[in-house]
Amino acid sequence: MRIGPYELPNPVLLAPMAGITDAPFRQICSEFGAGLTVSEMVISNRSLQHHPRTLKKLDYNGDISLRSVQILGTDPRQMAEAAKLNQDRGAQIIDINMGCPAKKVCSVAAGSALMKNESLVAKILDAVINAVEIPVTLKIRTGWDLANRNAPSIAKIAENCGIQALTIHGRSRACKFSGHAEYDTIKQVKQSISIPIIANGDIDSPAKASEVLAYTGADAVMIGRAAQGKPWIFNDLVAHLSNTTYSPLSLTDIKAVINRHLENLYSFYGNDSGVRIARKHIGWYFDHLGTLPADQKTAINQAQHAARQLALVNASFNLLTPRDRLDGKTSYS
Repeated sequence: MRIGPYELPNPVLLAPMAGITDAPFRQICSEFGAGLTVSEMVISNRSLQHHPRTLKKLDYNGDISLRSVQILGTDPRQMAEAAKLNQDRGAQIIDINMGCPAKKVCSVAAGSALMKNESLVAKILDAVINAVEIPVTLKIRTGWDLANRNAPSIAKIAENCGIQALTIHGRSRACKFSGHAEYDTIKQVKQSISIPIIANGDIDSPAKASEVLAYTGADAVMIGRAAQGKPWIFNDLVAHLSNTTYSPLSLTDIKAVINRHLENLYSFYGNDSGVRIARKHIGWYFDHLGTLPADQKTAINQAQHAARQLALVNASFNLLTPRDRLDGKTSYS
């Protein structure tokens, strides 16, 4: 699959996720084969462009894939300025967020709320595309609600404006993340326009990725929540889709992955923030690995220093319940 001048190495991409797809997480997903990773969304408000938290989101140190930055906003001029600024900072792709269903985003008519206003969508896309010299992509949902699935008309606008690839999450804004994703709308869009289509929503296994690609005709799949605590899922999916063999990770391998991820978080954010941010990742990792005693979970979450937290995590591998512990090779799905 191509995005503008860029040929992606495979059709399995990491979705942008607020508070998750920071530099350490993007790096580890890229190492496991993600064909493209996308930054956390960056608000287009001028006053926040140089805020320390914004700059952290845009830190590309260690990135080994293309640098794709997602921007969020409702004002065409501000969105264009944000796109140009991120291009100047080193972005190779600008992604526009019109898919986030969060209340705090939609309450200001940003994210998926923009799908209600197709004329404004066109103005934003046109402004951003004309402001930069790098490819611009777009992420949307199927529509505002189940009665208003206007992804096909938004897709036509996107194609006419010059969007280089379109990601569609198979839920409406009203659905948020509940229920099951549907792929009929994605299939309909793929059949109606010629730009690359990326299918997103509930893709959590090699079999599901194959099923969605075959049914929708999409050019790629985008993995979000399924990568939380399981970044090696990209290795599984890429091998399956390319019909190649690979060695599943052992428990020892997984322990090394977690150690490297946590150490990168501590280095990237510093002790206090690193320890705090690591907690959710640790929880997700062990959700896949097995059951830990409640007091061990509490100790990990109450640890204040990186060395202590890491020591507790490593000790936890000896505390997994016997039914969860496996000495041989396993994909830990």
